[in-house]
Amino acid sequence: MEIQFIGAARTVTGSMHLVRTGTTTFLVDCGLYQGKRKEAFEINRTYDLFDPQEVDFIILTHAHIDHSGNLPTLVKNGFKGKIYATFATRDLVTIMLRDSAHIQEKDIEYVNKRRQKNGQNLFEPLYTSKDVTNALKLFVGINYHHEIELNADIKLTFVDAGHILGSAVSYLSIMENGKEIKVGFSGDLGRPNLPILRDPEKIRDVDYFICESTYGGRTHDNPTDSEHQLARVVNRAHQRNAKVVIPAFSVGRTQELVYALHRIFSRNDAPRIPVYVDSPLSVNATEVFRLHPECFDVETEEFLLRDKDPFGFNQLNYISEVEESKELNEKDGPMIIISSSGMCEAGRIQHHLKNNIENPNNIVLIVGYAAQHTLGRRIIEKEEIVKIFGQEYKLNAEVIVLNSFSAHADANELMDYVNQFNKEMLKNIFLVHGEFDQQEIFKNRILENGFSKVTIPEKGDVFVLD
Repeated sequence: MEIQFIGAARTVTGSMHLVRTGTTTFLVDCGLYQGKRKEAFEINRTYDLFDPQEVDFIILTHAHIDHSGNLPTLVKNGFKGKIYATFATRDLVTIMLRDSAHIQEKDIEYVNKRRQKNGQNLFEPLYTSKDVTNALKLFVGINYHHEIELNADIKLTFVDAGHILGSAVSYLSIMENGKEIKVGFSGDLGRPNLPILRDPEKIRDVDYFICESTYGGRTHDNPTDSEHQLARVVNRAHQRNAKVVIPAFSVGRTQELVYALHRIFSRNDAPRIPVYVDSPLSVNATEVFRLHPECFDVETEEFLLRDKDPFGFNQLNYISEVEESKELNEKDGPMIIISSSGMCEAGRIQHHLKNNIENPNNIVLIVGYAAQHTLGRRIIEKEEIVKIFGQEYKLNAEVIVLNSFSAHADANELMDYVNQFNKEMLKNIFLVHGEFDQQEIFKNRILENGFSKVTIPEKGDVFVLD
């Protein structure tokens, strides 16, 4: 049996890992690569390391686009097997992939208008809504802690990863030549004490563990401080009538922000100012959150008993229509605009940044991770000039970064999770979904904690699991 690392190898995007046994070929995750536009498009549409038609099934750890977003392309290229995910992940992916196709189609339409005027070649979307529909037909929902036989030789169990609604750590029992090999995939690990969701759960001991390492060398502020930090930003915006533009993933981060603002305003920690959630996907995703209270932690369950709707309150406006979104440009602050995507690479957030980023009175609040070469990373690094839709804009707005809202485990929390495993049994830990400098720090720390072997694979690397 062997594993090949196709995506999220020494980078944090485009997660995709290929496992080949004597009888079966399967993928764990099939995510969109996000980065430089031309490079990303070529990576996402090209399968040069395997044939999609040879893949028997896919295990999907969670719904984020960098883990699920290229499923329609795989189906478009001949994949016909089943896609296994939790029920909440399946529900979220249904709206997220449709939204991804819609955004691609609309963004291409917007860019092509200018390209056509300039006599340039027109672009095409990576996939369409029809491709998404074909992919969704292949999903199979699985409950947490329920072992399922994928075939005669492979059994799968999901436990809660605590990262976003429905996220899962995958435990695989694989029989190969009469021998059982146990493999774990972390997906993306959440943090203890995050709002709404339960804490990450441990899987059984394994022979091999494929572990994310996004923040392998960094620590976050305590998540319990996140509401106090956010309240300070709201107070600052109120004092100077500022617009606060928050790029946020539609699934997970947006709901956490809304929940936190609800609690802040309920406690009178900050003056109530208008809050606009400007993303059709966020509206739909919030409805999915309401459908899955089984994923909530005890605190949120108790909050639900007192307040029937933690995701809606006075001064909150969910926006779906384009015209309503455009009208925000004409409104004066103070206000908060929460819009996707979190890395600022697509969607309405680009329009809000374009219209507000040059005003030094405004605030751009970053509450999540942004990969290298994305607009979000350029804003975090406070580049003087940033490009939006190919046009240059001065970054005059104040940039504030709150890492306490991160849904990724930090270096200490990752180490705590790995330390739960049996050191004698674990043959190798493969670090994925991280930039190389972070992975090197985490690798050394794992070895210092007494584990025998840690590997940082490059794209295309193949390893035998025996």
